[in-house]
Amino acid sequence: MAHSFADITPPIALTPLDGRYRAQAAPLVDHLSEAALNRSRLVVETEWMIHLLDGEVIPGLRRLSDDERALLRTIPEDFGAEGIAEHAEIERETVHDVKAIEYYIKRRLAGTSLEPLAEVVHIYCTSEDVNNLSYALMIRGAVHDVWLPAFEQLIGDLQVLARETADVPMLSRTHGQPATPTTLGKEMAVFAHRLGRQARRLRADEMLGKINGATGTYAAHAVAVPSADWEQVSRSFVEHLGLTWNPLTTQIESHDWQAEVYADIARAGRILHNLATDIWTYISMGYFRQRLSAQGGTGSSTMPHKVNPIRFENAEANLEISGALLDSLSQTLVTSRLQRDLTDSTTQRNIGPALGHSLLAISNLRRGLSGLDVDAEAMAADLEGNWEVLGEAVQSVMRTLGVQGTAGMDNPYERLKDLTRGHRVTGEGMREFIGTLGLPAAEEERLLALTPQTYVGYAASLVEHLDTKGDQGDEGGRS
Repeated sequence: MAHSFADITPPIALTPLDGRYRAQAAPLVDHLSEAALNRSRLVVETEWMIHLLDGEVIPGLRRLSDDERALLRTIPEDFGAEGIAEHAEIERETVHDVKAIEYYIKRRLAGTSLEPLAEVVHIYCTSEDVNNLSYALMIRGAVHDVWLPAFEQLIGDLQVLARETADVPMLSRTHGQPATPTTLGKEMAVFAHRLGRQARRLRADEMLGKINGATGTYAAHAVAVPSADWEQVSRSFVEHLGLTWNPLTTQIESHDWQAEVYADIARAGRILHNLATDIWTYISMGYFRQRLSAQGGTGSSTMPHKVNPIRFENAEANLEISGALLDSLSQTLVTSRLQRDLTDSTTQRNIGPALGHSLLAISNLRRGLSGLDVDAEAMAADLEGNWEVLGEAVQSVMRTLGVQGTAGMDNPYERLKDLTRGHRVTGEGMREFIGTLGLPAAEEERLLALTPQTYVGYAASLVEHLDTKGDQGDEGGRS
């Protein structure tokens, strides 16, 4: 009988993010794991106690000493392997994770000068007061300290590539067909610009929080201490944590801001997916050569000549998984029956996988881009084989001359269509055609000098908008 992997110690990971791809996803563990959730709960509970006592909100209770304040803040700081195990042990008795946090803190106050004040821990709080603030702190850390820096480094990589290749002419393909030439740098700048907008949106996204009791009415607060301005106490506490105060909620903070953040990350992921598929296509066309050392040790198990674009394919797949999870989070979290249901509890525990697959995709895109070499000669050869793309230039000049009153410029589109549609046109053939049009000398000279390689308009200079439009993240580099 085959071994059961479920019985092996240490446990074997069920998901690839905790197994095969652990290294890339690991930075999120400090922010979005179950242990991180409990550490954030400890932060919220201890800071709430400090806020109430130092603010002298409850009549008759003294302010904290510096040592007592430090003691409370040490509790989440010291929460490690032993603390995780102890909390789990308490939770087995309470069958309630937040109540276990309360008891965990009270154990640490026993025998100290704070023991007489132990009942201030979790006072006036419903579990969701602690949880919504904890998740907001976790998500803020995960997005701003881990995901966004990686995302902005990728934008920086694209900016470097765009500037390096701003003058490298490339045949465009609209609808998959040869079209007006561009430059490789301009096309990479388009992606950097699109992604830069998403980065700025995410930097500006608000992260909301509340602490207002079982149904958002401050009922217990007002009855227990009617002299306090509980809305101000709540607002100042939420803002002390670096969050935006939500004044109107049910038992839960409505999670609308989370849906907004996830929608922005998902949208950024879809742009990254577009980047991955375009780069994959350019590789297949020979515009990029891949270095095996950067892409993977073995290109194919049976075909020695191959270097598969696995980094971009891996990114595609992980962005699709991430996008689906983020969409599900956004859809589920904005709904809660009446004043509270618990669907958000399980849902929010999947924020880590959603961001983890996205972070893994970003890592693969950066590794993939760093292993590419531009083949300008292949691009030039493609351009040389498609002189018909100059048909747009010729007919545009003819149209301009026609509306200016130059004779003989009739039906320019139709005349170029007859020459170019469905036909390969050589440089010699295009120049011969231009010579038959009866163009004024200056215009004929300009068009005769034009080639597919030079018919790129402002493409190279458009890359400069990356400097002037605020599209930079922290610039990365390409090895």
